[in-house]
Amino acid sequence: VQLVESGGGSVQPGGSLRLSCAAYGLTFSDFRMSWYRRALGNEREWVATISTQGGTTDYVDSVKGRFTISRDNAKNTVYLQMNSLKPEDTAVYYCKAVQYGRPVYWGEGTQVTVSS
Repeated sequence: VQLVESGGGSVQPGGSLRLSCAAYGLTFSDFRMSWYRRALGNEREWVATISTQGGTTDYVDSVKGRFTISRDNAKNTVYLQMNSLKPEDTAVYYCKAVQYGRPVYWGEGTQVTVSS
């Protein structure tokens, strides 16, 4: 099983980025997918989760109204659209795949830097 994040980079405050996480070696549509982030010196923080078929989403309060999680089960990919980015959004972003009774899978992360 492999999760591969992409789409990170450097952006000015107020800008946008779209992260992708491609999954390999698992039945993607069976897994609830989440995004987490870890800022330098901080603990890893949950950001957003999407249900297996995409019908339910949830977000940490600090990103509500700015970030959108979505998935394409035909492409085995989950996305995180990030708008109105703030310097405090700077972190390494990770995706996670969870299915009851299975191991939890993590990607290696992609760096997002928000700075003027």
